[in-house]
This record gives sequence, C-alpha cells and structure tokens, in this order.
Amino acid sequence: MVNGLIGIKHGMTQIFTADGRSIPVTVVEAGPCHVVTNKTVEKDGYEAVQLSFKDAKEKHLTKPLLGHFKKNEVHPSRHLAEFKGDIASLKTGQEITVEIFKEGDMVDVTGVTIGKGFQGVVKRHKFAGGPATHGSMFHRAPGSIGSSAYPSRVRKNKRLPGHMGNKRRTVQNLEVVVVRKEDNILLIKGAMPGSRGSLVFVKKAIKGGE
Repeated sequence: MVNGLIGIKHGMTQIFTADGRSIPVTVVEAGPCHVVTNKTVEKDGYEAVQLSFKDAKEKHLTKPLLGHFKKNEVHPSRHLAEFKGDIASLKTGQEITVEIFKEGDMVDVTGVTIGKGFQGVVKRHKFAGGPATHGSMFHRAPGSIGSSAYPSRVRKNKRLPGHMGNKRRTVQNLEVVVVRKEDNILLIKGAMPGSRGSLVFVKKAIKGGE
C-alpha cells in the first residue's frame, strides 16, 4: 500500500479517555486520495506513487496538468503529491483512504508554517535587546553585524531581521489517536505546522516512534 495521504488541517480540539485524561489533538481530513500514476525506476529513476486530492473543475487547471489527468484517465484534482508505496499492488484510479492508518500508529506530518511577515531580531531570533530606559537609544535593534577591516562583509547565516514563518516543516512521531473511516478524519495527538484549512502530508513515521 501507500505510506501516506494528502490532507487538510482543520484545527485543534481535545478528547477524553475512559479514565478522564484530556488529550490535545489536531483534526485532519485525510483523503480520500486517488492513484494518478506510478513512478518506476526504469522510466523515472525512482519508485513512488502519485496521489491526487480534492476534485477540481477543468477550467481551473493548466493545459499540461489537465492533459496529465486525461492521459491517466482520472478525474482532475487540485493537489498532487508523491508517496512511497508498493506500486505493483496499486492501479490507476484506485482510492486510498484513512484505513491505511490505525489507532496507535506513529506518523510524520509535513506542512507550511504560519507566516508572520517581516519581523525584527527580537521576535524572529529571541534577541534580548538593549536597555529600555535612561536614554540608551538601543532597544530592539540588532546591534553590530560584522567587522570593518576583515572580512569587510556580513558573514553568511548571520541572524538578522527578515521574513518569519511560511516555511515547510515536518513534525515527527505524532500518535494517531482516533481514525474515523466514515468521515475521512484522523485525530492526531499534538500540534502540527500550518493554519486552519492548510494542506498537510501525513506519512507513516520513518523512525517508527522509537
């Protein structure tokens, strides 16, 4: 089968166990996805399964993408992603649901973090800043950023103000607490990257939760 699904993050809530413990969970609508094509070592240089998620109207797709769906005789979709899987057992158009996961499984979730816009060094890098009073004139500024004589330039990877957030990140070893097959819903313990309604990729944990 496939080792993951494309999904949508719907926010966080909490559930209660039989003994009254509260567990914070993220609600993810995972799939159903459909197999579009299989990537093979002979043809593509690697092995993977391409899945589609959320149907789309033809007028909203580019001609190359629309041609790709028609060539493989599958319904046009908004999102495409590749996952590892047993390509020998998968056929074009086959539906993949949350049933590939079960309660207690450990998963890795990838998403794009919430963008914070342009931020200074205090918020972006947790700089302490300078004195707030007595006319110091140095409050939230970054301070000196390099030497003048040598190397006469700012070194690479210097922590400075800039665009914060909006980066692809993965959180590993999150536990699947509940699988609701009839609603295509996963309740995954803990937080994950992304805002409400953002796209996430849920894969079986590569480290096995150990």
